[in-house]
Amino acid sequence: MKLGIPLKVKMIDIEGIPFMGIEIDMPNSPPLILIKGRKSFAMCGFLNMDTAEKIGALAIASSGVNSIKDLMNAEVKGATSKVLERGVKLGDNIARTLVKIESE
Repeated sequence: MKLGIPLKVKMIDIEGIPFMGIEIDMPNSPPLILIKGRKSFAMCGFLNMDTAEKIGALAIASSGVNSIKDLMNAEVKGATSKVLERGVKLGDNIARTLVKIESE
């Protein structure tokens, strides 16, 4: 059975640290995008920062992105308190923030 839901999964190397990029085409809207590391993840605006906060995730978010590359190059627009405690600021680059968290 074909679902007609294009899904892209690709391994990404950012400064020698491996991440998994996931991009799912959604009907009548921009794609859902996630970059997952060993300890942390970056998400697009589709995913819920309040839930990430409640479960104690190391999560950052941006919005207005249409690809994994866009998310990597975007600014942090949301972050859980666990991420902010590590010195991350809103406006920081997503890729550099993921590397910082994964390197600790």
